[in-house]
Amino acid sequence: MSSDLLTLFDCDEDTLRRHVADTLADADDGELFVEHKQAESLLFDNGRLRSGSFDTDQGFGLRAVAGEAIGFAHAGELSMAALKRAGDAVGAVTRGYSGTYAAPPQGTNRKLYGEDNPIGEPSFEAKVKLLQEIDAYLRGKDPKVRQVTASLAASYQIVDILRADGHRVRDVRPLTRVNVSVVAGDGDRQETGSYGMGGRRAFGEFVAEESWKFAADEALRQALVNLEAVDAPAGTMDIVLGSGWPGVMLHEAVGHGLEGDFNRKKTSAFAGLLGEQVAAKGVTVVDDGTIEARRGSLTVDDEGTPSGYNVLIEDGKLVGYMQDRQNARLMGMEATGNGRRQSYAHSPMPRMTNTYMLGGDKTPDEIISSVKRGLYAVSFGGGQVDITSGKFVFGCTEAYMIEDGKIGRPVKGAMLIGNGPEAMKRVSMVGNDPKLDTGIGMCGKAGQGVPVGVGQPHLRMDRVTVGGTQT
Repeated sequence: MSSDLLTLFDCDEDTLRRHVADTLADADDGELFVEHKQAESLLFDNGRLRSGSFDTDQGFGLRAVAGEAIGFAHAGELSMAALKRAGDAVGAVTRGYSGTYAAPPQGTNRKLYGEDNPIGEPSFEAKVKLLQEIDAYLRGKDPKVRQVTASLAASYQIVDILRADGHRVRDVRPLTRVNVSVVAGDGDRQETGSYGMGGRRAFGEFVAEESWKFAADEALRQALVNLEAVDAPAGTMDIVLGSGWPGVMLHEAVGHGLEGDFNRKKTSAFAGLLGEQVAAKGVTVVDDGTIEARRGSLTVDDEGTPSGYNVLIEDGKLVGYMQDRQNARLMGMEATGNGRRQSYAHSPMPRMTNTYMLGGDKTPDEIISSVKRGLYAVSFGGGQVDITSGKFVFGCTEAYMIEDGKIGRPVKGAMLIGNGPEAMKRVSMVGNDPKLDTGIGMCGKAGQGVPVGVGQPHLRMDRVTVGGTQT
């Protein structure tokens, strides 16, 4: 498949360029976004291949930006006729409007991932055999294993972005993921454990025997831990968050509130607080789309802006927001490379890439031993956040009680309840072991899903409300 998607239209490139330029002549910004995407997924469940799919999709999205208004149309047909219909539709926002078309993003020569298509290697037969091996390995490892679910997923996305000023950017984006889930049982009781890994690279390292066995062992370990867990107590207590994936709470409770659109519209709990102390000293949060081959990384975002290393909170002070081009312009700020969209059928908006907290100076042992009685949250499942109020609720999928500075019995049913900005002010210790998640994050916003990364070091948070089933 050629990465030059403009050649797939039924017209020459000059005609295409003229039409985009004419359509966006009075706009403040906008672009033609063309996409070709292949996706494959295999799911092995309960001893057999439960499902397999392969999809190919392509199309374009045409966007005109006029002030706060957006005209957007899309089609799955790469033809001049479809483009003209889209131009008529998006042109409605520029009729009677005379904008000054924004300058194009400044490019770089940086490339964060390769261009090889991960779908074809290993072969379909080899992938099925691997899933069978994972299933057999786990069932043979412990008699408590009652169900094994393993999956492989890959996608190969090519995007071509053309602006009215002739500026053009292309990007080829591979993405892979492996996931293992185990149900372990003892008598009438059953518990689940899971582990996943992925990134913008070929399956190679993820399907190597040492990698998939590690994933399988971790999933089983978590299931067996949860099988021994007792009901979590409820109340206000000090908590310790583990490194890596627990950063998903930071992503949800704080990250979304630092996206430009929510702050421009003043619907974020962080709106108007630039320069203010919004977290405890020692807390520094960044959004970094420039980490090589990471799940949330992008060479360029979906407006053609190179991704960046963007400091959001520095030593507790709010110093920046994540911006797409429209919200950056309206707020008098610079675009940060965070304009993202799910596909050609969606308009871009400010979205996170890899969002994480930098490390501090405490060891994990120091942090845990400092807690008299509290909760040690190692992994999270689902959660809910209200962007305007900052209130959140997160469920723990692996957690332990801390008694007299030592990790004690595992607990189940623990829920962390609080307010994002307030929780950040209650961080009293920051670990020296920052770690990113293993490449499994997916973020939803306004009906659009995009791959992301999260991370953090071990943290101590004081006086957090824990919801549980034990009183």
